[in-house]
Amino acid sequence: MPRPAPTPPITVHDARQEDLAHIVRFQQSMAMETEGKTLDESTLLAGVTAVLASRDLGFYIVAEIGGVVVSSLLITYEWSDWRNSTVWWIQSVYVDAAYRRRGVYTEMHTHVLQRAEDTGGVCGVRLYVDRTNTPAQQTYKKLGMEHSHYDLYETDFTA
Repeated sequence: MPRPAPTPPITVHDARQEDLAHIVRFQQSMAMETEGKTLDESTLLAGVTAVLASRDLGFYIVAEIGGVVVSSLLITYEWSDWRNSTVWWIQSVYVDAAYRRRGVYTEMHTHVLQRAEDTGGVCGVRLYVDRTNTPAQQTYKKLGMEHSHYDLYETDFTA
């Protein structure tokens, strides 16, 4: 019986301009899957482009398998006066449905933690997750994240 072909490794790197269309598509898919929302493409395109153009806003990373971009996430920054350092927020996480449950997010998460340590001046990594997204919550717990005692409140001027 022939052995199955080995799975190509997952590689993670900073997003580049040529990843723009992938990131936009991932964000459109995530909005539809999680909230049933159709995002305004021109606004989304401008928002992703702004991050790719300015590290002051944050940065995207992407994961590839066999040269195919299969996932992206966004890191944004929060200044902590209590700690006199920066908290990195993991946002806009999306893994293409065909590549889920293969360790893609784990690779990206590990990359983010290592990069935060290597960067210095980063005191923690946070994210928020929908209360009903138990698979994601289980993944975050397995990766050593702890549930915070904070709840999120917001005023959304775009709604």
